[in-house]
Amino acid sequence: MTAEQMWQAYCESSGVPEQTPYSAWAFCGGGAVGDELAFLVLAGTKTATASALVAFEPENEPLPKVGEYSVILLDNGEAAGVICDTKVTLVPFDEVSGEHAFREGEGDRSLAYWQKVHREAFAPDYEAAEKTV
Repeated sequence: MTAEQMWQAYCESSGVPEQTPYSAWAFCGGGAVGDELAFLVLAGTKTATASALVAFEPENEPLPKVGEYSVILLDNGEAAGVICDTKVTLVPFDEVSGEHAFREGEGDRSLAYWQKVHREAFAPDYEAAEKTV
C-alpha cells in the first residue's frame, strides 16, 4: 500500500478529513533498522521517538508539532501505518529520561541502551554540524 492509500484508508476509518496535511517518512531514513522501528510501532511497543535538533538546522526544517500526522514507511516504500504527534518536547541529550527511553521500545528499553544507540545514530548529524553528541 502506498502512503497516499494508507492515508486515505486512515481518514476513512478515523473521520480525519482527507485534506489534513501529513508527511510520509521512514525511521532512520529507511533500511533494516527503520523497518524494525516501524514494526515496534505497529506492535504498540514504540510509543515515542527522538531526533537530533541539529538534523533540522541545515535546511531550516520546522520541528514536529502536536497534532501532526505521519505515514510511516518501510524501506521498500510501502506504508506501514499512521501516527500522530501527541507531545513534543526539546530535551538536552543528557537529560532524556529513563521513561522516554522505555517508551521508545528499543533493545532492553533502558536509558543506557537508548543513549548508546542514539549517540551512534545522531553522530553523523552532529559531525556535519561540527558538534559533539
